[in-house]
Amino acid sequence: MENNLLFRPGHTACAGCGQATAARMVIEAAGASTIVVNNTGCLEVFSTKYPDTAWGVPWIHSLFENSAAVASGVEAALRYLGKKDTVNVIAQGGDGGTADIGLQALSGMLERGHDILYVCYDNEAYMNTGVQRSSLTPFATNTTTSPVGKDSSGNIRLKKPLPEIANAHGIPYVATSSAAFPQDIQRKVKKAVSIKGPKYIQIHVPCPLGWHHQPQLAQQVGKLAVETGLYPLIEYENGNLISVRKIQPKPVEEYLKTQGRFKHLLNNPEQVKIIQEIANNNIERYGLSAEGGTSSGGKLEMAAA
Repeated sequence: MENNLLFRPGHTACAGCGQATAARMVIEAAGASTIVVNNTGCLEVFSTKYPDTAWGVPWIHSLFENSAAVASGVEAALRYLGKKDTVNVIAQGGDGGTADIGLQALSGMLERGHDILYVCYDNEAYMNTGVQRSSLTPFATNTTTSPVGKDSSGNIRLKKPLPEIANAHGIPYVATSSAAFPQDIQRKVKKAVSIKGPKYIQIHVPCPLGWHHQPQLAQQVGKLAVETGLYPLIEYENGNLISVRKIQPKPVEEYLKTQGRFKHLLNNPEQVKIIQEIANNNIERYGLSAEGGTSSGGKLEMAAA
């Protein structure tokens, strides 16, 4: 029976890995008629240790930065052979391989209009190479390249707005999701692969190793990121905001206190205040609060938290 699974158990992901959960949801939703191109990173390492593989679909390992470019070639070849309408193409990578060293390849894929779904598994740092910060690392996070000390409260930069950058390319579909909401992932992936043209989905994936939380708390931690407004679940079609997940906003401290990467903030109310402002801005911008307020994105289909 396991041989029929599209993402099989027995891989070597850490206990509680949100990326493993998300990858399984993505490929199950996309279906067996899919070709996956995967950047170097955690997912590639733990799912394809030679001579084994967790993947039940054709799967290609690219360099750290170029899954979008390789997938563009795959998609072009399928079009030439007249097979593109029957095969989905997914390019995927982590936040570093997507938002930093892979941004050029991603932008080219989006700009050229390839019929590809790009999935970014956002665990908010370069986890595979030692927990270095990426441009998707949150403000004030403790990483090995944004260490906490007497003169430092962690990462000094705000998280790069990559969904908005993807949207600026004029593509038909952009969304965010979370490993804590598997059905949301599957709904959005199914929708994305049904749309012609380039698509981008960014999935928040808790990492017990890099975030310093207990493995059994992965889903709780992921939900708190959404419920505080720090990781909005949103959906765009043709540049228009069409759906948000409504929340009853919780204080950001509830999220921060679950993870060792933020423990230095618990005695720093000024830094916590800045993070709360980030959440408040998200709540206002996207109309996340279930208690009132609407987004400026027009008529929305709202999902209950």
